Amino acid sequence: MPRDFRSFSVPISTHEALARDGGRARRPALRLRPLKRAIKFGWEWAACALGLVLLSPLFLVAWFLIRRDGGPMLFAHERVGRSGRPFRCLKFRTMVVDADRRLRELLENDPEAAAEWAAHQKLKNDPRITRLGRFLRRTRLDEVPQFINVLKGEMALIGPRPVTAEELARYGRLQRLYKSVRPGITGLWQVSGGNSMSYDERVALETRYIRDWSLRLDFIIVCRTIREVLFHHTGV
Repeated sequence: MPRDFRSFSVPISTHEALARDGGRARRPALRLRPLKRAIKFGWEWAACALGLVLLSPLFLVAWFLIRRDGGPMLFAHERVGRSGRPFRCLKFRTMVVDADRRLRELLENDPEAAAEWAAHQKLKNDPRITRLGRFLRRTRLDEVPQFINVLKGEMALIGPRPVTAEELARYGRLQRLYKSVRPGITGLWQVSGGNSMSYDERVALETRYIRDWSLRLDFIIVCRTIREVLFHHTGV
């Protein structure tokens, strides 16, 4: 495994990704190595349990600061988990209380924002995000509640980014590959450019992680994630 991710060339589309494998999604490395898969689950579960204990004061501060506008502290949105089972992915709430309504109005009245949303399912300058929310996202502290998802067996610490059922349709015939593993809090996409990539590039990179997974790759991703959070603040 390389010391960085430059050797993970990103296909320009999911169709090219399939073509490189003879038009079918081959079995992921995680499925072929049950012992290493158990090791992955064990160390990630222990790391998230310890993380929740160490970061418990953060929940108290978040409860006080986030709830000042009268809304809830946590935001739970349905995502697709392993074997296609839906689960509620947790985050500290970083948006205004009526975020869904504001998004609909924005996309209806701003063609550029609508095009950006269609391409990335994200907005670079999202007006729904609060000032505190921008800080939480930039430092990725908004994702700390997902440690709970890991302890419940719904997510992994490292894996493909959680997607909605609507987004999963963009994986095409690679959907089965995506649903063969648990989605992760961090992953190869997040430390390889994140929002600077197109959605097709994201799909290709996420599926490449599943196919070429190893404990060493996970270790590299963890180190890169820590570096990004501490020194670059490139939350996605």
